[in-house]
Amino acid sequence: MESVREEHKPPSSITRPLKVPAKLLMGPGPTNAHPRVRKACSQPLLSTIHPEFHAIMDEIQGGLKYLFQTSNPLTFLLDGGGHAAMEASFVNMVEPGDRVLVLENGVWGQRAREVAEKCGGVVTSLMRPIGEVFTVEEIELGLKTHSPCVLFLCHGETSSGVLHPLEGIGDLCHKHGCLFMVDAVASLGAVPFLMDKWGIDIAYSGSHKVLSCPPGVSPISFGPRARAKLASRKTKVASFYFDLNWLMKCWAVDGATRIYHHTASVTTFYAVRESLSLLAQQGLEASWSKHRRNAELLWEGLERLGLELLVEDKALRLPTVTTVLVPHGVDWKEVVTHLMGTYSVEIAGGLGPSAGKAVATGRGHSDRAPCLVAVMDKDERVLLRKTIKVDKPIVSYLTPLTGIGPRDLLASER
Repeated sequence: MESVREEHKPPSSITRPLKVPAKLLMGPGPTNAHPRVRKACSQPLLSTIHPEFHAIMDEIQGGLKYLFQTSNPLTFLLDGGGHAAMEASFVNMVEPGDRVLVLENGVWGQRAREVAEKCGGVVTSLMRPIGEVFTVEEIELGLKTHSPCVLFLCHGETSSGVLHPLEGIGDLCHKHGCLFMVDAVASLGAVPFLMDKWGIDIAYSGSHKVLSCPPGVSPISFGPRARAKLASRKTKVASFYFDLNWLMKCWAVDGATRIYHHTASVTTFYAVRESLSLLAQQGLEASWSKHRRNAELLWEGLERLGLELLVEDKALRLPTVTTVLVPHGVDWKEVVTHLMGTYSVEIAGGLGPSAGKAVATGRGHSDRAPCLVAVMDKDERVLLRKTIKVDKPIVSYLTPLTGIGPRDLLASER
């Protein structure tokens, strides 16, 4: 029998060990991980059917209930990033023909509208300009007018840096027979979030934001009203991977016999477990205070530089994202390139309504760096070399606040 020989050769680069440069990740995520989180990722692999892994899953569930401030049994870690969590929420809660009301004041409202439509929902959006929030009166009028079964709201809108108030909205939704769904990808762990007290029925986040873990998994929680909606569906959930009827058994919810559904992201589960351990040791209230303190230092320093913040009301500013209007004639692409080339600091361009007009910088686990800054370019002019000095105060501003420079911050990553 003639032997079979390979027809394609591997690229030479793949034959060498992987080497990744150290960078200060101050973009939209992932963020720099705590050393304990990185170490957890190097633990021996377990099978998802091993009892030791099930014990880790149980610890994760307990930590997530603390993070969400909920007693919901259906609280778990979804395999998939924030978009997957959004899709899982809608595909389980929305059947063809169901009415959905989206509060849209940035890119995540836009994405939610599209996802809900793909699930067959009849979607109406209430619109607000970037940087603004909805009043309780506007929300109640929308509920009365459109009679939705689900209301979607993004808590921390990263395309604008707005933190939307949540208190009172859950009660309004329940008054009108509607579920309250909240995207907390950029906010959970950094600001107060009381899922049970505030009547939130569905909430999800991401591993790569405040938890500072590798991306790819998402904390998610469904309350009793959401579970009742799932149980009353007239059609099957239009997804196998995201079907809560399967995932509840996978996570042994309500004492169910644990079953195999899919192979979990084992090492990322380790990372989230360790991050939740760090959060529990620190305490949620301390975490909220730390993020707020860092953000306020950042706002104060930026204003000292003469820069104008997009969100005027401090109470509506997201501590993990700050949007800044930059002077005339500045090209955000030059700012991004300069920071990376000079300091190995990553910042990124805007998204959705701020695309082409913003760059975002952020922070990971460290107390030594401010939380997140986004620099807006109003008129999108090409930056001249002589005006690149505008980004230097932003970098030098990090030093007086933290007592160290960006190069020193990178040292912990090496």
